[in-house]
Amino acid sequence: MFKTLKEAQHWIEGITRFGDKYDLSRMERAVRLLLHPEKAFKSVHIGGTNGKGSTLTFLKEILLSAGYKVGTFTSPYVVSFNERITLDNEPIADEDLLHYINEIHDFQAAYREQYHDQITFFELVTLVSFLYFRDREVDYVLYEVGLGGTLDATNVITPRLSVITTVGYDHMHVLGDTLEEIAQNKLGIVKKGVPLVAGGIDPSLEGLFAEHAKKSQSDYHSLRDHPVREVRPAVPTTFTTDEATYTLSMIGLHQVENARTALLAADVLARRDGLEIPLEAKQKGLARARIPGRLERFGRNTLLDGAHNISSLETLIASMRAYFPARRFRVLFAVMADKDYAPMLRLIEDFADELYLTEIPYHRAEKAEILAQKTRHPGAKAFSDYREAYEKALDKDEETILLATGSLYFISALRTYILDKGAPLQQRKSA
Repeated sequence: MFKTLKEAQHWIEGITRFGDKYDLSRMERAVRLLLHPEKAFKSVHIGGTNGKGSTLTFLKEILLSAGYKVGTFTSPYVVSFNERITLDNEPIADEDLLHYINEIHDFQAAYREQYHDQITFFELVTLVSFLYFRDREVDYVLYEVGLGGTLDATNVITPRLSVITTVGYDHMHVLGDTLEEIAQNKLGIVKKGVPLVAGGIDPSLEGLFAEHAKKSQSDYHSLRDHPVREVRPAVPTTFTTDEATYTLSMIGLHQVENARTALLAADVLARRDGLEIPLEAKQKGLARARIPGRLERFGRNTLLDGAHNISSLETLIASMRAYFPARRFRVLFAVMADKDYAPMLRLIEDFADELYLTEIPYHRAEKAEILAQKTRHPGAKAFSDYREAYEKALDKDEETILLATGSLYFISALRTYILDKGAPLQQRKSA
């Protein structure tokens, strides 16, 4: 029995992240032994290569604005471990998290004795969320897929709605080398008779999605059938559909697509479950949605974004050029060594007027000196300490945008450092 959350968190974060076999057998046994806590509440399952966290946030804010009680399960966290599990926008309280980690610690010991196997870190945290929401009065819990779909720990739920935001190249060593293979894995979250909402997927995958939905006897709803009429890439961003005009506090052209996916998901969920979600709630929800580390703005000219694969970087760069067409860009870049980061580095090199390479004190992080050896950018600078890199890269003029990106782990560390320095956080002021 852990006495403090620090001890409990140290234990659970020390558990093996992934098991020897990548399947759902441990989770299926675990929820059965726990008498299926995941069936005690309604859920929505959200997967995709990019955009799933933002889409989840938009949908959460829409439902909250309509008066519903909403829980979320997301990963990874940016500020604190508690962010993984929230209820009505409040992270799980320390005392509750300690209680459920203690409960799952005892369960892990019994499971290991019975099956001679160990439940992994992500599986344990998912089980903690099941137990927590089982004991709360909640209308919906929005579950973000951790990795892929078919064999992700969250895939033991049977949701009211499945959402797949995008399909791109990431985690290919697990999910496959082609878009079709990756899409099939993500489509594994679709359950029989449960509606499927597809966001901005590649047109070449539409047939695959429609056919999979048909086989699953699931109604299929594609964002492609709900076009946007006008988009204004400014701060704040606005877009217009046949229904109304919406305003976003979050920066980025991709956030328009994520917001539209959330709107479609809200409409499908409302029709299925008889919910009342007025237009005002949709507009209010989209306007107040924010996510730390997603094109988050500090001061006048500093932006942090956790883009960590080729497709999210392409989207980020397109947004930067659309929102700040006359600016220079100084990029602060760090990445995980186990990523296929060479294509990411090429993109950043072509985009950045100035490039600062760095690292964080984390076992997966690539060394700045190795990035410096691999870069083709003329005059790129390397710093082993991300804090020093940030201080050196800080804007010295009004016309340069400082963009930090490459890894959510990096953004989490840098964001904490910036806030500790007392830097002003801005969301709405124009650049």
